[in-house]
Parts: sequence; C-alpha cells; structure tokens
Amino acid sequence: MEADRAPLPPFTTIKAATQKVRLAEDAWNTRDPEHVALAYTAGCHWRNRTEFLQGRDAIIDFLKRKWNRERDYRLIRELWGFRENRMAVRFASEWHDDSDNWFRSYGNELWEFDEHGLMRRRVASIDDAPIRESERQFHWPSGRRPDGHPSLSDLGF
Repeated sequence: MEADRAPLPPFTTIKAATQKVRLAEDAWNTRDPEHVALAYTAGCHWRNRTEFLQGRDAIIDFLKRKWNRERDYRLIRELWGFRENRMAVRFASEWHDDSDNWFRSYGNELWEFDEHGLMRRRVASIDDAPIRESERQFHWPSGRRPDGHPSLSDLGF
C-alpha cells in the first residue's frame, strides 16, 4: 500500500486545496519524472493535449520527453476551483527549445484524487505562445518557485 499524499480529499478549505496545488507545482519544477510520477495512482489516466496516457510508467516516459524538449522549464499553477476530490487548476510555464525559441504555455487542468491524495485523473488543455526571451517573467533559479514571486494573477496571466 502506498503512503498518503496530504492534503487528502475531501478538500473543504481553500488553504488545503491551495497547498495541494503548490505541492504539485513544486514537484513539477524539479523536472524529475520519477519524483513527479509518485503523486499519481499506479493506473492514473491522463489526457495531455492530444496524448492519452495511463499509468506511472507512461507518465514518466512522457515527462522525460517533455523536459528533454522544454528546456529551462518553469511553471506556476493557480487554484481555480475545488470540491470534494476534484480541482480545477490554471497554469503557465515558460521554456525554450533546442534552437533557443522561447514559449509561454498556458493551460487548464482538471484533477481527480483518490482517498489517499494521489491523482487518478488529469485532463490538460494547453496552448503554446511564442515569446521573446526579453518577455520572460519566470526568472528564478531551477527548482521551486520562490515564496513571494508573483502569481499568475499578479502577472496578469
């Protein structure tokens, strides 16, 4: 049996829901596929853009491909809404490809959790917008977004 991943559903306070979102953001900003995959059930279902995945191994393979392509990736997530074991989250990430073309990806995710706080379903809709390097807003060192860094709302995204 796997360990619980607090906070656990049902999500009844904005504090708990916001904490869950920040923990997920922090994990993704490590760009460590094996670490990130531990937050999902063994049989988790994903839709990411046009890809449909199931299970941790598929998630790990996907994230390895993603972060091999999306270099210097930085992510900010923001809670949009929640009830019981579900959340709606919006996000933006910044990254560049191997030709140093910069992008800001905007999207929405729908999350569903099991009773242990593991995500069992993730549905993501994402758009990529080319940006100039001078338009970047996410400048922290690799890893966790620093406390006090502007949120998506603060940045007007």
